[in-house]
Amino acid sequence: MAIPYRHFNLVTSEKPDMEMLFPSPVVLTQDELKRIAAYKAVEMVESGMVVGLGTGSTAKHAVDRIGELLHQGKLKNIIGIPTSTKTHEQALSLGIPLSDLDSHPVLDIAIDGADEIDPNLNLVKGRGGSLLREKMVEGVCKKFVVIVDESKLVKYIGGSGLAMPVEIVPFCWKFTAKRLQDLFEYAGCVAKLRTFASSNGMENGGLPFVTDNGNYVVDLYFKRDIGDLKAASDAILRLAGVVEHGMFLDMATTVIVAGDLGVTIKNKIIK
Repeated sequence: MAIPYRHFNLVTSEKPDMEMLFPSPVVLTQDELKRIAAYKAVEMVESGMVVGLGTGSTAKHAVDRIGELLHQGKLKNIIGIPTSTKTHEQALSLGIPLSDLDSHPVLDIAIDGADEIDPNLNLVKGRGGSLLREKMVEGVCKKFVVIVDESKLVKYIGGSGLAMPVEIVPFCWKFTAKRLQDLFEYAGCVAKLRTFASSNGMENGGLPFVTDNGNYVVDLYFKRDIGDLKAASDAILRLAGVVEHGMFLDMATTVIVAGDLGVTIKNKIIK
């Protein structure tokens, strides 16, 4: 279903890297906000592009929209690079032609959601478990467009109190989880293995969540700001057993945030 953009008026804010789209005063659900952000991002997709297709509830709307526009003939010659098995299956069902990074090592654009966004456009991603493939795809695109609802905005990475995921090898996972927790002891870190819910609906006792790459995910929960993000990133990646983490630093070029007052578009400032 198309979003009725005719109800939006474009107003440019005083800051050159910001735009505001103000709708009529209608209370929207979180999913409707996600759809609005996703549809706005897809307006940046042009025929002939190689497009990174994100994973998650927000990115799903973008993939649906691309499929719809291809079906209508408004987009042509699109090649999609999916970031997960789930997105791969969704795109195939919509008739979106697909390829991979071996054939297309540079992408024109990637569209994906995020779990957190700080004021500097640093992200936490991967609570859906696709962080490694997302980072591989979105790290080689000319434009990385992030789409979220306003609940994902935080003052600092980890500020939501929710998980910052780290993908690790299954071998001696407890050892790796303990090292990760100790690494951020100063921030009150608690490391938990991600599991599937057990039959009684409780997380404890569930089987380990396994990524598309056959790895486990350890979720880190912080009580305080972890400080220098690049230093934290380097420290995590130096640990043997770690595959990748869910901090996407200095990668987003455009962030589209849908909220009750409208849609904000913020572009990365090139220094």
